[in-house]
Amino acid sequence: MNPIAQELNNIINGSNPHIFEMLSNMGKALFFPKGILSQSAEAKQKADKINATIGIAKEGNKVLSLSSVTKYIKDIAPDDYLTYAPSFGIPALRNKWKAEIYKKNPSLKNKKISLPIVTSGITHGVSIFSDMWVDPDDVIVLPDMMWGNYNMTFCVRNNARIVHFKTYDDKLTQFNIDSFEQTVRGLAKKNDKIISILNFPHNPSGYSLSVAEAQRVAKILIDIAQQGTNVVAACDDAYFGLCFEAGTHKESIFSLLAGVHKRLVAVKLDGATKEDYAWGLRTGFLTYGVWTDNNTVLEALEKKTAGCIRGNISNASHLSQTIILKSMEDKNYELYKLEKFKLLKKRALKIKTVLKNPKFKNAFDIYPFNSGYFMCIRLKDVDAEQLRVHLLDNYGTGLISIGSKNIRVAFSCLEENDVETLFDIILSGIADLKKG
Repeated sequence: MNPIAQELNNIINGSNPHIFEMLSNMGKALFFPKGILSQSAEAKQKADKINATIGIAKEGNKVLSLSSVTKYIKDIAPDDYLTYAPSFGIPALRNKWKAEIYKKNPSLKNKKISLPIVTSGITHGVSIFSDMWVDPDDVIVLPDMMWGNYNMTFCVRNNARIVHFKTYDDKLTQFNIDSFEQTVRGLAKKNDKIISILNFPHNPSGYSLSVAEAQRVAKILIDIAQQGTNVVAACDDAYFGLCFEAGTHKESIFSLLAGVHKRLVAVKLDGATKEDYAWGLRTGFLTYGVWTDNNTVLEALEKKTAGCIRGNISNASHLSQTIILKSMEDKNYELYKLEKFKLLKKRALKIKTVLKNPKFKNAFDIYPFNSGYFMCIRLKDVDAEQLRVHLLDNYGTGLISIGSKNIRVAFSCLEENDVETLFDIILSGIADLKKG
């Protein structure tokens, strides 16, 4: 094993051996190289005469650039976006995002968390998390309604095994925490390590836990750790902050899990993708919360994660990171976000109002939703894929089918004035198919 990786392993193992146990084989082998990168960093600090270490082109101490590129970016200097960003991410952005995590999650007060590592979007963050913590045949606990890309990341790429719990009760009145508890406790009896992906607001159903539900989920995982099973809890917070009803747990469940037990590793996966409506900029973050009495373990995990990124994409886009940082520093940043939040909230509440009409009752059931971008319906008498194609071909209306019974509606891109029209079209399409 590389001596740098071994040094990091010794730090982790010496402070909390259970964290080391939970790392994947790749995670144990990962390190951040001290070669060209560290030599360039030293030269940047000390080489005041000539610096011939950096693998970029420069002229007159400025980065070489094409006017056909730079003419489209007026307010940012080329040196602030054409050069390579660190594999860890831009330091100023990492510190700013960490401060925002504490601000948005007051329950984290007095808890130690790592500096967020910048990823190329949250999907990339999920992939890096998988490389760091998931071995072949590891058990991943997920609801039976889940984001389809989890299968690609955890199973196809890392050969893990997904075990589902039932997302909702049969009557679709509440999130099925009983099924979650039964599943994770059963697996804990048979496995030394379990990995739980906690995705709220939930994709695809648009549900966020209540305060009591979030506390119960956290308590279950903490109890399993206390009983001797290693628990890795990944909090996929892609739609964080988009909670539209009172009573929902507004903080990430990460805040209830970070640093609470030596056998529990909490990982926060979030980003500007949906929080800041910047999908194509591909700027995400990965943050650790673990039981430790010092910062060395967190720093070791940061280095391993940055090493994983270094060997994967080298670094996330410098331009994207700079734009997000400048946006967060804008004096009207919070106001701009509030405006967009209110817009999405009005759409979600409009759907709830429209679906109170009893005419829909015999056609489909409604999954609970209170947040995020989506809501789902469960069809009673027709096939979801047949309905999707029928609506597309005959009504010019696009929706997503999930399995044989579920239809997902993305109200994030649905104008408020089109809500009632959409559900009337769905009702017409169902009637068409039932007639044959």
